[in-house]
Amino acid sequence: QVQLVESGGGLVQAGGSLRLSCAASGRTFSTSAMGWFRQAPGKEREFVAAITRNSYTNYADSVKGRFAISRDNAKNTVVLQMNSLKPEDTAVYYCAAARVPGFTSQYDYWGQGTQVTVSS
Repeated sequence: QVQLVESGGGLVQAGGSLRLSCAASGRTFSTSAMGWFRQAPGKEREFVAAITRNSYTNYADSVKGRFAISRDNAKNTVVLQMNSLKPEDTAVYYCAAARVPGFTSQYDYWGQGTQVTVSS
């Protein structure tokens, strides 16, 4: 089992940057693919970025070139670096863990979320 806690959200102006962190506890983090998702007011949850056990990455088109996902298996952390933020990036951001080491559409463990607000 895995427990996930996000941090680093806040209020920034358009064009600014934020660094989100996800701290994991449990025995499966180092062998699990990880992902970041977000949910904006009035919208469904959407995929943002994913990273495999061996640090292959994938990004949604809306954040490609602006966001970067990384992980430190020894420290049980995954990070989402967000640059050139836009008001449309405003959402609650969630960290998620899968039960497999590679890319997957199924995530079984979720954090509580952290609010990101980008002002115009």
